[in-house]
Amino acid sequence: MTLSLVPGFGPRRIASLVRGRCLDELCENPRRFGDLIGESAVLSLEDGSARKEAAHRLHLATQRGQTIIPLGSPSYPAALAEIYDPPTVLFCRGSLAQGTRRVAIVGARGATGAGRTFARDLARGLAAHRVEVVSGLARGIDGASHEGALNGQGRTIAVLGSGVDVIYPGEHQPLASRIETSGAVLSELPPGTGPAPAHFPKRNRIIVGLSEAVIVVEAGLKSGALITARVALEEGRDVLAVPGRPSDPLGRGTNLLIRDGAVLVQDLDDVLQHLDLAPSREPESRSAVDPILAKLAHSAKSVDELVLDTGLSASVLMARLSELELDGKIERLPGTLFRGASPA
Repeated sequence: MTLSLVPGFGPRRIASLVRGRCLDELCENPRRFGDLIGESAVLSLEDGSARKEAAHRLHLATQRGQTIIPLGSPSYPAALAEIYDPPTVLFCRGSLAQGTRRVAIVGARGATGAGRTFARDLARGLAAHRVEVVSGLARGIDGASHEGALNGQGRTIAVLGSGVDVIYPGEHQPLASRIETSGAVLSELPPGTGPAPAHFPKRNRIIVGLSEAVIVVEAGLKSGALITARVALEEGRDVLAVPGRPSDPLGRGTNLLIRDGAVLVQDLDDVLQHLDLAPSREPESRSAVDPILAKLAHSAKSVDELVLDTGLSASVLMARLSELELDGKIERLPGTLFRGASPA
């Protein structure tokens, strides 16, 4: 953490020092490395300013209930350490599992209802096969993917473009809290760091590094999800994509990926086959696996009651209720009440 605050020391350079096992020696005797690191770096290490700021960040993170995972420690994800520029330090809320398989699901923030439903169902199916789902906690496909993994009683990891104590977007705070209980919220940014445009491309490389494959569900031609897919290809990770209608702007990015060699994904079994996992069984009825439908199976409930029962934010819940209503699975009653649809 000290070296990350020294001029001229980026993730790649620090990673090489960690691998070369000369980190301690450099910090203890920087003058010896003067020709290699430059005078400004030597002075920063000698006057203790970088170490003082690192100690402050460490104290602040601990105070806020965050775990610090440095590159080179046994708890640092091995797959992430292999990328070109692994983050020097990870700040974590929740817990990271060891030896688990992980797949990223990413896509458009302004996703369609069908896209969100596909991502949610896909994540739930992967969770049932003990595959962790990695995503970025953004609106749209990311949020739906995290929800699906949680609904499937699985683990999921949210990688942020802000400090882990600054949840963005704000309406995903309840979702982030749920993720912490059965997964992790991660960032390389120190406590208190707000979201910024420059943070998200860097965040994407962590999503890729944690995952053995990246699945893209809905993406425009200038989507951040396509940037994530390109990073995955550069890092030698598999890219899978869900095809879209040629006339749909959110289908153009995924169709382009498929044209260029991405694995086509039409359902969960396509992903399981790619991962060399047993195909899924005949899917259960939606009412048996969807927590909203399960709550509405026997009685009508208000939006407020469903927020409490499911742990979903009001905005996420309303979007899902609209999808279920359009699918004919639920009925809207006067006074913002909902109930399961009556048999035909």
